[in-house]
Amino acid sequence: MAIALKSTGPRQLKNTLAKWLITLGGISVLFTLVLIFLYLLYVIQPIFESAKIEPAGQFEISTVAPTLATGVDELKEIAFQINQEGQINFYQLVKSPAHEKGTLVLSENLLSGDATLVDVITSGVENKLLLDSEGNVQLIAAKFFSNFDSGSREIIPSIAYPLGEGFIDVDEHGGVFSKLSFGMDEEKAVFVAFTQDKRLIKTSLIAEDDFTYDSAHEANYQEIDFPVDHVNEILVTLDMALAFVRSDDQIFVYDLTDEDTVELKATIIPSLEQSSTKPHHVTSMALLSGSSSILIGSSAGKVTQWFEVATDNGRQFKNIRSFDVSETEAVAQIYTEQFRKSFYTLTPSGEMGVFYTTSEADLWRGQLITGKTSAFAISPRADGLVIVEGNLLKVFNVENEHPEVTWSALWEEVWYEGYPEAKFIWQSTSGSDDFEGKFSLVPISFGTMKAAMYAMMFAVPIALSAAIYTAYFMTPGMRRKVKPTIELMEALPTVILGFLAGLWLAPIIENYLPAIAMLLVLLPLSVLLTAFAWHQLPNKMKSRIPETWAPIILVPVLLIAGGSAFFLSPFFETLFFGGDVRQFITNDLDIDFDQRNSLVVGLAMGFAVIPTIFSMAEDAIFSVPKHLTSGSLALGATQWQTLVKVVLLTASPGIFSAVMMGLGRAVGETMIVLMATGNTPILDWSIFQGMRTLAANIAVEMPESEVGSSHYRILFLAAFVLFVFTFIFNTFAELIRQRLREKYSSL
Repeated sequence: MAIALKSTGPRQLKNTLAKWLITLGGISVLFTLVLIFLYLLYVIQPIFESAKIEPAGQFEISTVAPTLATGVDELKEIAFQINQEGQINFYQLVKSPAHEKGTLVLSENLLSGDATLVDVITSGVENKLLLDSEGNVQLIAAKFFSNFDSGSREIIPSIAYPLGEGFIDVDEHGGVFSKLSFGMDEEKAVFVAFTQDKRLIKTSLIAEDDFTYDSAHEANYQEIDFPVDHVNEILVTLDMALAFVRSDDQIFVYDLTDEDTVELKATIIPSLEQSSTKPHHVTSMALLSGSSSILIGSSAGKVTQWFEVATDNGRQFKNIRSFDVSETEAVAQIYTEQFRKSFYTLTPSGEMGVFYTTSEADLWRGQLITGKTSAFAISPRADGLVIVEGNLLKVFNVENEHPEVTWSALWEEVWYEGYPEAKFIWQSTSGSDDFEGKFSLVPISFGTMKAAMYAMMFAVPIALSAAIYTAYFMTPGMRRKVKPTIELMEALPTVILGFLAGLWLAPIIENYLPAIAMLLVLLPLSVLLTAFAWHQLPNKMKSRIPETWAPIILVPVLLIAGGSAFFLSPFFETLFFGGDVRQFITNDLDIDFDQRNSLVVGLAMGFAVIPTIFSMAEDAIFSVPKHLTSGSLALGATQWQTLVKVVLLTASPGIFSAVMMGLGRAVGETMIVLMATGNTPILDWSIFQGMRTLAANIAVEMPESEVGSSHYRILFLAAFVLFVFTFIFNTFAELIRQRLREKYSSL
């Protein structure tokens, strides 16, 4: 008894220590998972925040003349305003070593004589076209330079004249303009104007080299056939390809690309909802960033987006989407950002709205001004506003980092500019600065499921069949050799498997497609024929062959069947497919064929998943108590009946866990999918096309994404989706496994 007590003390201590260590390990794992979950949420959360606009300051301006235009530098340190008297004044918005906040930094007179400014037209980032009361036209640009002479950075404003300080001859007949618009680049400037004598004209200035100070250029004048006698607004696209001319509720679209004639390309007549009390009309229009879309505001308080769509009758302008700005007021003005698809609206009472077109997001509503605004400008980085109201210049900070991201934009079809219809598209980068990111998670989520499905279709039958035979039918001696060998396959690096699949397996499958199809028939058929032949052999002959050699007999048979398929492949290809199966699939069946496709991924990733499923399933089957199988056999059941009715049912929880583990491995696989597919984010179940998965997409694009950008945070959202999907699926699988265990534990 004393000896027993002595041994109980250390054993009890070890048991207690092991219990606490295991508990601590389990809690640590759960705590780590919770931390990962919370960190993903922390990174993702900002993309779903609404826009914020907050006052940054205001001060009185030094002129009493009405302000026609305003603007601000990229860093929001200096703002300028152009008034009706032709003065441009620059004001310090933040304190600097040389100037206090609100100080007038620079003031210049842009006009001569008694002329006054009639209108200021903006094009691009910085160009301002001045139209005075005498019909003169002049182009200026507000420039800002950094100076470090004082030991700290100071922004120095200046005025440039891209087309020279002289007036621009827009009309060869010297007419006076009522409406004017323009667009320009380094080599060309195009002006479209409506004169007071009711002529619509186009003037092109073509530089001999590039536009520089007083550079020589050639002028080309054209008169446009215009069907009406008045114009409300004119807009010229930044690429100078189109001009939108509004006359009341009609918008005429002209093609400006031909230097000889200007043809009417289309006429946009918005469908306006009429009320019982008053008719509604078009009140404003603006070109969205990139100039592919036009926004049309109405007195009904709505803004509609129109752009060209490819139809059976050619490209036509269509109303794509609309935004409800106000229920009681008209849309007085529309202001668009320079580099994004966001726009701001103003009503006569000063109510402002902020919207994003592609995601159809209503980002912000509020009242920033109390009266009528004289001038409005959005900062180049879209992080600030400058509004002139009377003699007050007001500055606002804008926090609107991710307007393109909404749940609908991520998970529903979106109609992007230039596309014939709404689609699910993932396209995060492009070679163009005007590119709009397309962040639908549907194609890459679909690709994840597609890759896992094809891998499991290949792996599950082979792995489970091998596990059943190894655990139930194979002799112990051979099992001790086969099981470790197959488990050793799991140690193969997936990058090697992906490399072999992409560079070795994919070309073989492409060149021997008939052989791949014949293997599906020849391999099972050769196994069945071999089994039948073995069954017909005399017992004396079968007894001479050791039992452990029986499975080895299949090896040469399978090699001969596989070799025969590849040997006969060229003959079948010539006989039935005209010598080229790929061309037959592409041209005759109208099915796209990619060399690195789902078939390659299924074979390579299935090969990687097989050891996981095999090992766990084999252990589950082999662990079925022997007294169950012995009892079944003793009652007269055959081996197959015992296997199906007893062994597999008892081992079903373990087999199900094995399949779920394999599925989890397939869903999270990265390198094989990355190297064995074309990484095309498409929605197509075709076995001859590739896909892009969530894991592969993160691996490819995370190194290229800008930290904190929408692209960066959406990649974390993709990881979060993968995390949640795996968590939910594993939880569901565990519930099923527990039910199977409870159901068959009594066997």
